[in-house]
Amino acid sequence: MASSTVRPEDQPSRASAVAQRLLDSSATLSYDPQVEVDWETPLDKNYHGASPEWSTLYSTAYWDEMTEAQRKELTRQEAASVASTGIWFEMILQQLVLRDIYAKDPTDAEFQWALTEVADECRHSIMFARGAKKLGAPAYRPRRVAVELGRAFKTVAFGEAAYAAILVAEEVLDVMQRDWMRDERVVPFVRTINNIHVVEESRHMKFAREETLQRLEKAGWLRRQIHAFVIAVASYVIVTSMVNKKVYANAGLDSARAIAEAKANQHHKSMMRSSCSGLMSFLASARLLTRPALAFYQRAHLI
Repeated sequence: MASSTVRPEDQPSRASAVAQRLLDSSATLSYDPQVEVDWETPLDKNYHGASPEWSTLYSTAYWDEMTEAQRKELTRQEAASVASTGIWFEMILQQLVLRDIYAKDPTDAEFQWALTEVADECRHSIMFARGAKKLGAPAYRPRRVAVELGRAFKTVAFGEAAYAAILVAEEVLDVMQRDWMRDERVVPFVRTINNIHVVEESRHMKFAREETLQRLEKAGWLRRQIHAFVIAVASYVIVTSMVNKKVYANAGLDSARAIAEAKANQHHKSMMRSSCSGLMSFLASARLLTRPALAFYQRAHLI
């Protein structure tokens, strides 16, 4: 009589089981930005591009002096800059994921989920690009040093370093966008973009957490120390690249004064720290908050 016992090697791994659930979720709830987002209605400049409280100048003396029209223009430029940074990082993410699954079993749920995630990121990047253009913003690109560091990171990062860095970038953006998508002061098409990204990225973050923990199971002390540092540096570069310094001039502001006040803005630093409490708890539980790593998270005001 045939045995009903499943051999251990035939059982799906924890990550494969998670990937299968995410594939099922993706089949049930995914969006087509080309259809879901209102691209045709002209931009209504009576709206903000992001929740004002997330502006880098909110609560500063300069903010108090600005007209409401200037504040709205600034948040539109800042939202476009965040979207452009998102495109840059999503291109890095896609290459990390594709390199990770290269020559692996295509019948496995992890492989298929990875391709699903890459497809999501391609749609998100196009959506962000169209959104930034509709906000009336130029192409904001990270500074040259960030671009070159990103080039190096996507080439050499692997395992938990790749997936934890993906998680950090997506978690920070996720918290911002959850506020923006509920805020009726934000222009409707941006709220739709944020909603799409939050829903679909929640699956990506779930998988990134699972992969990070799985890759760390066999990591020794030295590997953990090195990767904790690499993750922190990558996170610092990503977070500090979100708002391009050119947004102030493009919003019609005194760029030098705006940059100085934004740099000293304790409100914005507090917003960043409070939004990342859950993320930092996860990194701590994974033993990735080493002393050198903490220094970079503190410089980025994530902790």
